[in-house]
Amino acid sequence: MMPALYIGHGAPPLLDDPVWSGQLRSWAGDLPRPKAILIVSAHWESAPISLTASGAPLVYDFGGFDPKYFRMTYETPDATALAQRVAAMMPRTEPVHQHASRGLDHGAWVPLRIMYPEADIPVLQLSLPTHDPATLISLGERLRPLRDEGVLIVGSGFLTHGLPFLTEFRIDAAAPGWSQEFDAWAGEAMARGDVDTLADYAHRAPGMPYAHPTVEHLSPLFVTLGAASRPDEPGEQVIDGFWMGLSKRSLQVA
Repeated sequence: MMPALYIGHGAPPLLDDPVWSGQLRSWAGDLPRPKAILIVSAHWESAPISLTASGAPLVYDFGGFDPKYFRMTYETPDATALAQRVAAMMPRTEPVHQHASRGLDHGAWVPLRIMYPEADIPVLQLSLPTHDPATLISLGERLRPLRDEGVLIVGSGFLTHGLPFLTEFRIDAAAPGWSQEFDAWAGEAMARGDVDTLADYAHRAPGMPYAHPTVEHLSPLFVTLGAASRPDEPGEQVIDGFWMGLSKRSLQVA
């Protein structure tokens, strides 16, 4: 059985950061080789649930960075079979929309370019249909059987993402207090396997709303937790620390 992951995906300059990219590359090297990858990114919010199209161009959903990032590609094998499998797993009352031309956004292709640079594994991206933790956990539960079929399920976000409240935009910038507080709170809850506390972050988490003025970068965590064999069992926090003052804490669940 493949694990399920929640990863911080950073911005395109992550590709040039030897420390964090090295951590992601090492992590991927320690995993069983996936037959396919299903990834849920913070950067695609769409209901009903939607799926990317195999062979479609990448989405360059960012600005202000070196032009080289807009020339990057990540051409992976056809994932049509996985798309059909995912669609079949959804209830009839929740039909899946298959996009004809949308490719992977940077929340998917940036980390995967580091973790699986050969681009030789089929990749499918699934949209975030809601930010309700209970609904996303249920979605992860539906997707859980894919892990038995060799599919790596990845939630891609950022454990803190208060961009409007950052005062320094350097990779080694000090983490603001709200970022440190939310990171410590979430890390402790993950260490206990306390899904209920995590799901109630809006009321219980310190550092809010600065850590997440909008919550799309936290929401993929709940898909990952739902895909766990036992969501209430602590996973492994494989990466921690901060990048541009934001928490890059990442989780692997069995």
